[in-house]
Amino acid sequence: MAGHLQSGGGEGMSDKQAALPTAQVQIDGQSPAGTGQAQKRRNGMASTPKSDKPSGGLTGRLTGKSSGLLERVPPYLHGWILPIGVVVLWQLSGTFGWISADQLPAPTAIIKSYYTEAVNGELWRHLFISLKRVIFGFALGTLTGLLLGLFTGLGRIAGKMLDPSLQMLRTVPLLALIPLFILWFGIGEFSKILMISLGAFFPVYVNTYLGVRSVESKLYQVTQILNYSTWQRLTKLILPSALPNVLLGFRLAAGNAWLVLVVAEMMATSAGIGYMIQDARTYTRTDIVFAGILIFALAGRLSDLAVRRLEKKWLGWRDVYKG
Repeated sequence: MAGHLQSGGGEGMSDKQAALPTAQVQIDGQSPAGTGQAQKRRNGMASTPKSDKPSGGLTGRLTGKSSGLLERVPPYLHGWILPIGVVVLWQLSGTFGWISADQLPAPTAIIKSYYTEAVNGELWRHLFISLKRVIFGFALGTLTGLLLGLFTGLGRIAGKMLDPSLQMLRTVPLLALIPLFILWFGIGEFSKILMISLGAFFPVYVNTYLGVRSVESKLYQVTQILNYSTWQRLTKLILPSALPNVLLGFRLAAGNAWLVLVVAEMMATSAGIGYMIQDARTYTRTDIVFAGILIFALAGRLSDLAVRRLEKKWLGWRDVYKG
């Protein structure tokens, strides 16, 4: 009887084991034929060759692949496509009389004004005086901002005592201080240079302070383990780490310097590009006004390009996303 039970049990186990694959297939919701078809579909998908050609639209932009007309234009001219298009449309508007010449003179009229002012020497006189003011003011403001940003960033006590007051002064509109500057320093060159330096000071100070305080503490601890001196720690760790922020502050300071220069030269002065614009407004010379505006735009663009060139030279070690 025991042998009969063992035999029957063996047969029962054999039947269950034979039924397991079928049950498993039914649980998965597929028949053996369906499983074979699904396997064929998977094999077909795996054997489908992938195209190496970059797709257009958003994917192409995310992978940095440009297409269309931009590929036919040299890279250094990409930034000039929009300005050239605007100038062409501007010239057509003036040529066909779509806009009054008193409100928006054509580019050809502005070029004639440039030529006239350059020939009689007035343009170069105003430009030289403006350049002198902005160079001295920019140098004074950026140097002071750099040194004070390093001082407050490196010193814990100096940061707690000086930074809150400087941040409070930063929120005061610079134009609101112009009457005070005139009362204190008069209307001479010193007051104008001081105003420009104040406009260039805060961007450099804030970004330098932020760059110094953004240095990783672990790297600072490594310099302590290696027994770096204060000068080595400053030149090999802190300044290289803070340099991206410092150069960003320089770019912002250059823009602020030209902005404050315009305001300073429109008040109580007798020379400069800002004075030339103000004088042209008095005599309704819109072409001269636009000529002065374009000079400031070109000067600001050249200043920005100069700082960006320094960024490429000094920050070439960074591996950053470039679009």
